Amino acid sequence: MPTILRAQKEDYPLLTQIGVPSFLAAHGHSATKEVVEAFMKANYSEAAFERELSNDQNIYHVLFHEQAPVGYAKILLNATHPDIAQPNVTKLERLYLLKEYFGLGLAQQLVQFNIEYARQFDQAGMWLHVWIENKRAVAFYKKMGFKVIGAYDFKLTDDHYNPNHHMYLEF
Repeated sequence: MPTILRAQKEDYPLLTQIGVPSFLAAHGHSATKEVVEAFMKANYSEAAFERELSNDQNIYHVLFHEQAPVGYAKILLNATHPDIAQPNVTKLERLYLLKEYFGLGLAQQLVQFNIEYARQFDQAGMWLHVWIENKRAVAFYKKMGFKVIGAYDFKLTDDHYNPNHHMYLEF
């Protein structure tokens, strides 16, 4: 049985340890090496995670399997979106699991945990963006009940965007 704990301010090295290889596995081939490296430096370095964890609006939950940290999720409560009529919705901004732990049902448990967490704050649903070429992730979110409701161009750098699905799960 996995353990899921809210990340603390001092957990930024742990998030980097999970985030870097997970991001590379999912998105490392989505742009040139230079673009990917620039995006990772800005968003997946220890300094970036330290900044993220100092903002109480960023809610990170870390997933432990057999006491080893293997994944995490980041959510933002009350993150309205113009394509969603409900005012109280949560954004699932990041969900990462180390590749060697795929297929164990851990990602489902992490998403379900975050859904239940969001419901405690009277959220009406959860939305996310997912790169359209990440077929495994798109299929996973559909299996979890999310529906594609639009499109979004995700900015990696000032001159590189990746096409994403905008997906929503109403609670």
